[in-house]
Amino acid sequence: MSDDKASPSPNSHEDSGFVPGDDFTAQWINYFRLVFGRMTDDGERQWKKARDLRNEATDCAKCEKHRDYLLNYSPIIRFMRQNINKLGGDLHSENIRCRRCDTRQSGGFEKSYGIILCANELRDQGHVEDTMAHEMIHAYDHLRFQVQWRDNLRHAACTEIRASALSGECRWFREFWTKGQYKVTQQFQECIRRRAVISVAKRPECKDDVQAAKVVNEVWDSCFSDTRPFDEVYR
Repeated sequence: MSDDKASPSPNSHEDSGFVPGDDFTAQWINYFRLVFGRMTDDGERQWKKARDLRNEATDCAKCEKHRDYLLNYSPIIRFMRQNINKLGGDLHSENIRCRRCDTRQSGGFEKSYGIILCANELRDQGHVEDTMAHEMIHAYDHLRFQVQWRDNLRHAACTEIRASALSGECRWFREFWTKGQYKVTQQFQECIRRRAVISVAKRPECKDDVQAAKVVNEVWDSCFSDTRPFDEVYR
């Protein structure tokens, strides 16, 4: 915590536009500087970090409330949980954890940890549901197909394609409101490709976006058409 509250150099806030402090005045100054474009990219990163630290307890509590509701009442979450159970796995409130994340992502899956939901990046219950479904498909693939996460980019690309296709995060309505994607034809597939390439490119084994796109294209046909454990694309 001491690192987060360390005093900046005298001119750092002036250079970035960010004013340190959690008091009312500093928060409003930062808000207006952000809105009117008087904050650099570094200043915006500092502002987001300060905001997320300030709201951590509230964000995590809201995330946990949504998580618990979805585990009990969401059709897709209950279906995925049942199919993971059939493969010998078990996902529940103890290994689906809400945390503040420093990386700008909504969640993640790690075979020895479970699922992390990035509470500070999740907008509402629908976003939590899409993220849980996405990560649960990764968990299903890990158990069903023995995914080699660290040294096989084709495996990584395949599970990313499936997770984006089956979770509902690429449906037109969500893309329209959150990403400004107005296209009707081919929007679904373009969204899946875009998300899969971004995810694969972030892996340390991947050299760049070009390699990520190449790998996604190589496995696209077989992985996009594989809807297990659903009979078809659910949402």
